[in-house]
Amino acid sequence: MVFLRLVARDFRRAFANGGVLLPVVLFLMVATLYPFAVGPDGALLARTGGGILWVAALLAALLPVDRLVAPDAGSGVLDQLAVRGVADEVVALAKLCAHWLGFGPALMLAAVPAAGLLRLDGATLRIVETGLLLGTPGLAALTLITAALTAGLRGSSALAGLLMLPLAIPMLIFGAGSLAPSGVGGLKLLAAASLLLVAMAPFAAGAAMRALRD
Repeated sequence: MVFLRLVARDFRRAFANGGVLLPVVLFLMVATLYPFAVGPDGALLARTGGGILWVAALLAALLPVDRLVAPDAGSGVLDQLAVRGVADEVVALAKLCAHWLGFGPALMLAAVPAAGLLRLDGATLRIVETGLLLGTPGLAALTLITAALTAGLRGSSALAGLLMLPLAIPMLIFGAGSLAPSGVGGLKLLAAASLLLVAMAPFAAGAAMRALRD
């Protein structure tokens, strides 16, 4: 099946370029350095650590933004796929799946040692893991849309950061809000926002990739 081959291809390329390892390293570096910045106060770390993990997850999702669409657009792969009748939306959905597989599950595993560094208890860790499971697909979708919009532009990495970070604020608010004492509503809003972004991403990124060929 073309779709599965595209997913496997993009995932292998991400793995070969450090796309799986680098987000985890960045995620753990943020969790390691944050206690040095705020001090050894365990209560403060426990109260703010979950929000810091969400900031780290956003940065980890944004890390490979310049490698999602631009290399295929520059090498003519998108043109070849279009000639063969593969819809841009299918290509975009495959890239979305490969991107999430490259960082989402890895971040969920990395959240366990990160929680120890930030003095998060078991209940908070479960909420963080649930939030990452619900929210990382939305972050992957937002990264893909941003990558497609900025592909082919000079300084695309910087532009992608400027474009994506404000758009990701609702995801950060809902993710961090889920850690509040009454955080069930935050998880529901996070799931809704993530689902909306995942549903929009193939069409928005597909339209942007078509524009690259015009």
